[in-house]
Amino acid sequence: MEVQDGQVYFRPMSLDDLEQVLTIEEASFPAPWSRHAFQDELTESRLAHYWVAVHEAETGKEEVIGYAGLWLIFDEVHVTTIAITQSWRQQGLAEAMLRYVFLEAILLGGERITLEVRPSNQKALALYSKLGFRSVGRRKGYYSDNGEDAIIMWRNLKEEQEASQG
Repeated sequence: MEVQDGQVYFRPMSLDDLEQVLTIEEASFPAPWSRHAFQDELTESRLAHYWVAVHEAETGKEEVIGYAGLWLIFDEVHVTTIAITQSWRQQGLAEAMLRYVFLEAILLGGERITLEVRPSNQKALALYSKLGFRSVGRRKGYYSDNGEDAIIMWRNLKEEQEASQG
């Protein structure tokens, strides 16, 4: 991922980020999460962990350009959401964000990671496959907006770590 003006970094999501997160959420999903849903994840859930991708321009102005969240249940990690603002898509940010989330999940004790994705979301499917996720099944009628199935994908978080050590 190349950044021409300034830098991009990841940090934990805070309540102060919600305005920008909700703007991305509403532009990215046909059934977006509410402010209340994000607030609950950030303040009430002991399972939830969320991060934002921030672009800091050379002028010092910061803008949230993406976010991702997960639940950690024992050693299993479930990606709850990931989205990148439209102007930053197709630049490698989603891949970089997921790789960052993988590392954070390992540090939290995660060993395996799962997510659901729409069969119609070919770009996401290609990215997840590139990152080592494998399809293991379907959830029929999973998406409430149109009844589309979800493809269930899993991957071992420590695959790359073990391969580099072996």
